[in-house]
Order: sequence, then C-alpha cells, then structure tokens
Amino acid sequence: MQVILLKDVDKVGLRGEVVDVAGGYARNYLLPRRLAETATPAKVTELEKRAGLRARQEASTFEQARELGAKLEATELRFDVKAGPTGSLFGSVTPTDLADEIWRVAKIRVDRRKIALGEPIKKVGRYEVPVELFTDVTAQVKTLVVPEGGELPPDERPTPDESEGPTPEGSVPDEAPQASEASEPGLETDQ
Repeated sequence: MQVILLKDVDKVGLRGEVVDVAGGYARNYLLPRRLAETATPAKVTELEKRAGLRARQEASTFEQARELGAKLEATELRFDVKAGPTGSLFGSVTPTDLADEIWRVAKIRVDRRKIALGEPIKKVGRYEVPVELFTDVTAQVKTLVVPEGGELPPDERPTPDESEGPTPEGSVPDEAPQASEASEPGLETDQ
C-alpha cells in the first residue's frame, strides 16, 4: 500500500515521501497515529507541485542571501569603545551589538544567534566575524574595535605574496631576536 508520510518515521522514510508499506502496518499503525495518509493520484500530484514550488522559492532565497552576503562583506563595522592602556575593553562587543550595528550601517536584519562569535570581543583590534545568512551562505563582516578618541595601528598582516614562498632574494627570512637579546642590560636570565 502506498502512503504519503506526514512525519518522519524511523526505518520507513521522511516527511513528504511517498513510500510503499504493508497494508496492515499502514491501517493499524501509520494511519491511526496520523503519521501518514493514503496516496491517491491527486494527493501525489499536489505533493509534487509543492515540492517544485519549495525548490524554486529556496533557489530565489539562496540568491537573495548571496547578494546580502556580498553587501555585508563590503561593509565595515566600527565600534568606538572605552579601553584601558593595554587594549582591554571596559565591557565587550557582543553578537547583539554586532546585529544592531549591521542594521544601523547596512539596513540588513540579522539574527544575533546567526553571528558566529564564540566569545564576546574584549580586546581592541580588527576582526572578521562570520554571519550565517542562509544554509551554506556565510558572510565575513569586517569589524574594527577602536579605543575612544584613538586609532588602530596600520594593518600589519603580510600580503599573500610575502607570506607564501621564499623572500624575493631566495633567502630565509630573519628570525626574531632571542629573549635574552631583547632584555634590558643588567638583567640576567637563567637559561
């Protein structure tokens, strides 16, 4: 007997599938518990129409999410916050703050739970924050956390050309000075 599942049923199928089951199983278990309904030709065609409509709607929603993602990646958020001399914030920048700032700057509503910020931001600096807009669509939002009345130092990250492969002369880059060389004169360290 063919039935259309109304809910997921273990070892039988998922919601919306047309499956072939034993007649007694359908009459005594699936139908009385409203887990399935009998599959008539009219119900099967209606189910196929709904599946096609859902696929088209998801495709258009996916495209809209990709457009929003491109707009978000071009956006740079800036937070002027109170910070101590070491760069530690008095407070933090939370996903809720990020969602509010995204709305203020780009007029895009983002659910704070879709902002993948493991821990709130508690230091001054540049951050790339992932925001999930749709299934398989994630945008990296550039975020600057700047102390009030101050500026961040210039971006010190090497360009991709500098970080890959050997240096232009083909030599090995210089190493950082040892801790004993960088210490103040007159202070000895045990090694």
